[in-house]
Amino acid sequence: MNNVTWDWPLFEALNFDGAEWFDALMVAVSGVVMWIPLYLLIIYMVWRRYSWRGVVALLLAVGLAMGTADIVAGIFKHSGPLKHVWESFPVRLRPMFTEGLTDVSVVSTGHGLYGTVSAHAATIVSLALLSSVVVGRRWFTILMTVVALLICYSRIYLACHFPQDILLGTLVGLLAGFLGVLLFRWVRKL
Repeated sequence: MNNVTWDWPLFEALNFDGAEWFDALMVAVSGVVMWIPLYLLIIYMVWRRYSWRGVVALLLAVGLAMGTADIVAGIFKHSGPLKHVWESFPVRLRPMFTEGLTDVSVVSTGHGLYGTVSAHAATIVSLALLSSVVVGRRWFTILMTVVALLICYSRIYLACHFPQDILLGTLVGLLAGFLGVLLFRWVRKL
């Protein structure tokens, strides 16, 4: 069976064997620690605009948005009891485990076999949408867009996801972020 899809050539163009410093940077970009200053900036910006009540509303909304995004992405990646519900859905291996790809550069290991919906893309897009709407500053929206693109690219560079997986994660993240915006506005009205 031929598993070649439209995004294989794009993946192969974006995944390359970079310098050691670039590998380390992409691993850091995919992690959490590097982004702690950004999370603190988001909290500060919301506190300045809405006070501590706004921060509480934001934290509840972020919990809903990112939690929903992560859960939905995880459902598609793990072979649990729900996998048989959508047997026709194209659950596929991560690029690092896919035979037939040429010259795949694998930097990090220890990932699950499947990567159909990128949880990284889903969670960062949900946070980017939610925080951009709440903060309401153009420069901040640009910053969050750049961060989301960088994190999404790092997943391709590290051979964890195909571009299609990133797009599916982005869609999940947009929906989850929208739910977070609704919750934030509802909590603020209370």
